[in-house]
Amino acid sequence: MNRVEPSALPEVSERARALHRASAVVDLHADSLLFGRDLRRRSQVGHVDLPRLREGGVMLQVFGIATSAPLGMNIERNAAPGVDLIAFGFCVELMEGCRGGPRVRFATQLINLAYFADDPKLVWVRTTADLERLRAARARDPQVIGAMVGVEGAHAFGEDLDQLSPAAGKDIRMIGLARFFDNAYAGSAHGVQKGGLTELVRRAFAHMEELGIIADLAHLSPAAIDDVLAIATKPVLVSHGGVKGTCDNARTLSDAHLRGIAATGGVIGIGYWKEAVCGTKPADVARAIRYAVALVGDDHVALGSDYDGVTTVSFDASQLPVLTQAMLDAGLSETSVQRVLGANALRVLTASLPSP
Repeated sequence: MNRVEPSALPEVSERARALHRASAVVDLHADSLLFGRDLRRRSQVGHVDLPRLREGGVMLQVFGIATSAPLGMNIERNAAPGVDLIAFGFCVELMEGCRGGPRVRFATQLINLAYFADDPKLVWVRTTADLERLRAARARDPQVIGAMVGVEGAHAFGEDLDQLSPAAGKDIRMIGLARFFDNAYAGSAHGVQKGGLTELVRRAFAHMEELGIIADLAHLSPAAIDDVLAIATKPVLVSHGGVKGTCDNARTLSDAHLRGIAATGGVIGIGYWKEAVCGTKPADVARAIRYAVALVGDDHVALGSDYDGVTTVSFDASQLPVLTQAMLDAGLSETSVQRVLGANALRVLTASLPSP
């Protein structure tokens, strides 16, 4: 799991390196909390830790919390877990959450944040003021990194959206309503029924927006995406995914949905793995980015690696300048590349996060 496969990567020019250094780089999704690693230390496994984020010039990393995954997980059709792969992984690692369900695993991963929360060059982003603090700190020291937390699948809250306010208090700033199976909140693109939003989340959606919790449409069924777009009053985003225009499968977005997300002022985070972009090379990622930019403009495309999300990639967080090179090679302008690397994501976060 979470391999970096050997691949011939593009040689990074000085132009690309300079552009990358001058850019605010934001990754909207990595699952690195899932495996209990001490992210302060460089690891020989996986894709992300703080040393590699610093080498890759990342300004802000959004960490997702995934709590449940069905045995035989695939992108076409999954029932709710009988045998839960994430619970099994917690048992192997002897972590709290082996038993007790998604809520316990959610709490355990929040505790795992403490493994690196005391890093003196880490800024936790919860509010717009934190974003400004991060910008100022980065201007003084490019080794400073921002971290933000989201949830993959509202089933982490059981069926109690009264937990939204406590979640906001625990620094959750992004919620993906479903993941690999339909739940009490929304249909999944990979579920059985693949329905829309349930009445439960329809009643709570405005409260989510008031709390400054961003709706993440990754993994949602087409019907659920339509429902969110019909009621959203703030920008929405897809933290990690791809586009059907370059990779047509259940994990990717239609042109209509790309346009709908852009119409809210939101962004689409393009992933780095095979099911997202039909390849793992930087050129595959850049091809999907170029398609989305051509369709909805360069204000609405971002990065969403899905690092450490049981994915295989050809470059890890330390090698991100190869993606900047690939975007330039694909014909994107330097301005467009900077927007995709992070400026667009920062704009959406600034519009959506709560003020202090």
